[in-house]
Amino acid sequence: MGWVLVALLLLPAGVLTADRDFGMTQPKHLSAIVGDSIEIPFSFFHSWELPKDPKVKLFWRWIWFHGEFIYNMTPPFIHKHFKDRLVLNFTKNGNSGSLSILNLRKEDETMYFCRVHLKTKKMGEQRWQSIEGTQLTITEAIKTTTQMKTTTERNTSVASEVTSAGFTVSKSQLLSLGAIVGVVVATVILITRVLVLIAFLRWRRKSKWPRVGLPLYSQMSVLELICIINT
Repeated sequence: MGWVLVALLLLPAGVLTADRDFGMTQPKHLSAIVGDSIEIPFSFFHSWELPKDPKVKLFWRWIWFHGEFIYNMTPPFIHKHFKDRLVLNFTKNGNSGSLSILNLRKEDETMYFCRVHLKTKKMGEQRWQSIEGTQLTITEAIKTTTQMKTTTERNTSVASEVTSAGFTVSKSQLLSLGAIVGVVVATVILITRVLVLIAFLRWRRKSKWPRVGLPLYSQMSVLELICIINT
């Protein structure tokens, strides 16, 4: 009998449970990015007749088939590594749902196994667990962040150059306009003085008033008088 027991132990699990119509379904592989969230969907099936309240309980393990429990439905338990980061989505008396892992870390990259306990009418409490589990791969988004940073710095540099160039052009335009206005005003003042002087000289020549006291101005040329007025 000893060799029979050994032979039975060496048989694949699928052969030993071929006559049992129950199982657990999970995706073999999922991937996500550090900092994001992910849902690990699951569903289970069986052929047993259940009572009105089968008292379904769900559990999750990680790392390997017999690894630590990270989530217990009853009594409530969440592994300290996943504190405030695990959410189980499951409808009472249902047979499917998902486990959400929030704010993913690189250390979360491992295997995850769902386990179910429930009561049946004739077979008492039955328990089974996913054999293959779900391999979760966590990717760090370093390259994407670096590219975004480089693009931002390049755009900032171009914007600075354009802004500087715009200010330079504006200042040049303002200086040129001020110089032009100054020249125009000076020219107008000079012409006005010349016209007034010419009018004064013509009036003095035609006037019958005595020229006593004006010998100096009578001997000056128009150009000399203009120079005196400008000074």
